[in-house]
Amino acid sequence: MRHIVLRLLALFACAVALCACEKAPDFKNLDITGNKQFGSDFALPDTAGKTRTLADFKGKAVVLFFGYTHCPDVCPTTLAELSQAMQQLGDKAKDVQVLMVTVDPARDTSALLGQYVTAFNPTYIGLRPANDAELQKVAKDFRVYYAKAAGKTPGDYTMDHTAASYVFDKDGKLRLFARDGQGVEPWVHDLKLLID
Repeated sequence: MRHIVLRLLALFACAVALCACEKAPDFKNLDITGNKQFGSDFALPDTAGKTRTLADFKGKAVVLFFGYTHCPDVCPTTLAELSQAMQQLGDKAKDVQVLMVTVDPARDTSALLGQYVTAFNPTYIGLRPANDAELQKVAKDFRVYYAKAAGKTPGDYTMDHTAASYVFDKDGKLRLFARDGQGVEPWVHDLKLLID
């Protein structure tokens, strides 16, 4: 009997050791799981005026992107890459939510932001901070840089901003820091890992 108990304890110890050694997902983007330097949630109005938080998207992987509608390069490229990734995910795309937070709410009206994001994909949601304090808070929480860069006329300007996205898993935990310009494949790869 003692021999059987010792064998069972040995098998249990092996099972525990194997579980503890389970390999972390092999993400293509930067894995920031457990990093406390970035925000863990937000509360921002969407283009219909409804305040959104991560809890609204429980059960979905969430891509949080900071940009603006007049962006000449990074923003449209990132949103287009994500749209292509959603197409490649096929039916699984329903488990992903892309959110774009504008860093230029002065020009990005709710109507303009709503039209802009849905032109890339009808499921995208634009988030528009209600005031400067709200924008400053979410930018500080997620360590996002943004600044107005003067153009030739007072109304003609661009916004310098952090060109990256944050990806949360289906449980609302921050998992990835995704740099821009990586193409579609890393998005598809990492989103599949998070939604499967």
